[in-house]
Amino acid sequence: MLYTSIENKKIKDLKKLNIKKYRDKTNLFLVEGKHLVLEAYKTGYLKELLLEQDELFPLSVTTNYLSNNVIHYISDVESPSTVFGVCEKRKEEEISGNHILILDGVQDPGNLGTIIRSAVAFHIDMIVLSPDTVDIYNSKVIRSSQGMIFHIPIVVKDLYDVIPNLQKEHYKIYGTKVTHGKSLKTVEKNEKYAIIMGNEGQGVEEAILELCDEYLYIDMDDRCESLNVGVATSIILYELDK
Repeated sequence: MLYTSIENKKIKDLKKLNIKKYRDKTNLFLVEGKHLVLEAYKTGYLKELLLEQDELFPLSVTTNYLSNNVIHYISDVESPSTVFGVCEKRKEEEISGNHILILDGVQDPGNLGTIIRSAVAFHIDMIVLSPDTVDIYNSKVIRSSQGMIFHIPIVVKDLYDVIPNLQKEHYKIYGTKVTHGKSLKTVEKNEKYAIIMGNEGQGVEEAILELCDEYLYIDMDDRCESLNVGVATSIILYELDK
């Protein structure tokens, strides 16, 4: 079917998926661009394909067509793609796997997307987000993840519950801290571990740090006070994956 009016209820509902509360209400989210749509399709999360009229992108899924004005209406970028997908959110899962990444209050969508890509690249089994971390279904997070959001379980949990429960299961909990920590180069890796990365400005919350078994830091030139959390996470995950 071809949709040509932005006044159509379906189109208005699609537009609302740019807002978190509607994504939460419907358990749906939008992705834009051939690469992201294909990643969603390959992993089974694509529910509906939306194409600009005359666009060819054959996938075995319900397909509808949109006029150019509708494309511009539902997109949240200045130069929209001609391919969109309506996806189902991943179902909530129990925490599992030997290597867990915990994020405490990461706010920037680009940072979260980068971290998700690195987590997949360096064999993290699951990501746990604190409730005040940016929404993983934010369009900027999805774009920055380059579709890796579909390839790793991500859950939102209260970290004050998660960390003690992991310790009971013999995970070693590594916090990230510039002072009173071990150099990343010298850390002895535990078979089961969780690494906690913190907010861009404040780092890991002090009360969360107090729950950790050990602190890590990245050796670097003294003239550089800190690293972007996306960069720092990537370095740490790479070293722990060796």
